[in-house]
Amino acid sequence: MNLELSLFGPKARTLFGLDVSSSAVKLVELSSTGKGAYQVDRYAIEALPKDAVIDGSISMPEAVEETLKRALKRMSTSTNGVAMALPASAVISKKINVPAGMRASELEEFVVSEAGSHIPFPMEEVNLDFQVLGKAPDSPEEVEVLLAAARKEKIEDMVALADSVGLKAMVLDVDAYAIQAAFGLVVSQLPGQGKGTYALVDIGASMMRLTVLHDGEVVYNREQNFGGNTLTQNIMMRFGMDHNEAENGKRNHSLPEEYLSEILPQFLDSLALEVSRLLQFFFTATQYNRVDHVVLAGGCAAIEGVDELVATRTQVDTVIANPFAGMLLSSKVRPQSLLVDAPSLMTACGLALRRFDPS
Repeated sequence: MNLELSLFGPKARTLFGLDVSSSAVKLVELSSTGKGAYQVDRYAIEALPKDAVIDGSISMPEAVEETLKRALKRMSTSTNGVAMALPASAVISKKINVPAGMRASELEEFVVSEAGSHIPFPMEEVNLDFQVLGKAPDSPEEVEVLLAAARKEKIEDMVALADSVGLKAMVLDVDAYAIQAAFGLVVSQLPGQGKGTYALVDIGASMMRLTVLHDGEVVYNREQNFGGNTLTQNIMMRFGMDHNEAENGKRNHSLPEEYLSEILPQFLDSLALEVSRLLQFFFTATQYNRVDHVVLAGGCAAIEGVDELVATRTQVDTVIANPFAGMLLSSKVRPQSLLVDAPSLMTACGLALRRFDPS
């Protein structure tokens, strides 16, 4: 599901995806090759300093701006329109039913009047948007509408970041919706092509997020405190390194031998256990008792062998997310580099897909 906050005006015809995560700035630009097919024109990833972004909030604006400038230089694009995302924790979402058959102006007036009873903030402090989802499942005379509201200061921070480097924020999405859009590309590559139950486990720097789709519809979401920072902290303690040294060591494969023989295997065992626990939470909280595939995303999904360990622990077929599989690549994109980076580019890819939204 995608959601556009209308304060940014009409949908853009030319834009790229800009994902500002807790660990890196990630950019992806796609173009259409016709009939729903895409090409990866260019992408870039640039690591952020520690604590530059905390819980989705930009705590060090100058550091994030400088990192974004470096990423844009590497990206080398003439496009200045961007789709960005707020963390799901910063957006209040609510589904409501409204009478069917309203004109657009009537619907907007009705939704705004109803929003006050669903949003726990003064309306003058938030930006509000809505999206008609279709017929209400339990009432044929009504339609289901998704309300979304975000505090104005959260939106202003994102707009200010784009402005600071000469970009124009055209679309503001929710990170959970953006990653679901990219997840749809991954699921279409798997057996069943979207029919069945698929578990996406996005393992970021500090958070592991489970999203479960059944026949293309999201049926479950859960977050858990676990991520790549755990591995970084283990490296720091074992080898007496600071945060930057540990991160550089991971990226450059320059850590002492004990990293590969002890620290990394222990971390991967913990990761597989946490994935198994997330699935058990899903089975306990819903009527489902199995998933057909586990899809791993996020930076940790690029660690060699993690899919095999998770498959062994969960007894579920496990694959690494690559939303770009089957896409054409421009001459500016190195296939092997993209293959490694793909799991961490899910949100940026989902944002880049906003370029192709119907008018």
